[in-house]
Amino acid sequence: MCYRKEVSFSDINIPVDEIYSSMGFKNAAPDAETVKTTQELLVEVPKYLNLQYEFMILDGELTDNSCTLFSEKGDSQTFETGRVIAAQLRRSEQFVAFVATVGAGYFKWMDVVEARQDMVQTYISDCIGSQIVESVADYMEQHLQALLDVKELKRTNRFSPGYCGWLVKEQPKLFSLFPEERPCGIELTDSCLMLPVKSVSGIIGVGSDVRYLPYTCHLCDMKMCYKKKK
Repeated sequence: MCYRKEVSFSDINIPVDEIYSSMGFKNAAPDAETVKTTQELLVEVPKYLNLQYEFMILDGELTDNSCTLFSEKGDSQTFETGRVIAAQLRRSEQFVAFVATVGAGYFKWMDVVEARQDMVQTYISDCIGSQIVESVADYMEQHLQALLDVKELKRTNRFSPGYCGWLVKEQPKLFSLFPEERPCGIELTDSCLMLPVKSVSGIIGVGSDVRYLPYTCHLCDMKMCYKKKK
């Protein structure tokens, strides 16, 4: 079964500290002007967004470095996730394929912001968009967990192509599992970039004996990720 939902901006939690952290304020408080601009942009952005997510709970199989998912259409896709992700999915009984996005209106908002020719606003807006889509995915996980609670099941962290050794070129295989070509209206470019760019996709493990870790950056070897903590 495919679960899809449009989300109100007021429903999601936007941790402003994470936005500041992505700007580089990891060990210091942002200046007053940055705080003011960030708050103004957060008030402005909701009218441009169409927040939504989609996910499916699928059967699958794991090896030491790959994961095979069986779609509801009767076919299957094998993902070379690498050993790091495969290890974190260990003991999963089923798997969740998901996408989440801020919607195409985000492009219009960025056009409005960029027309002001203020590079600081443009930079902050990009950081805000990244956090919003992560918050939509967090909200999706709450929906998923509510379904799992009925069956007394747990979930792993979510893992996306492009991280922890899982190549982004496998994105089309992930999208092929969904009933429609463009789940939530998300389009894939020839280089496997998602449009709108503020979109996320990936898989989650489900089972009675899986683990959810509060923080997993130590698992990933992506040195330049803005989420990486020292």
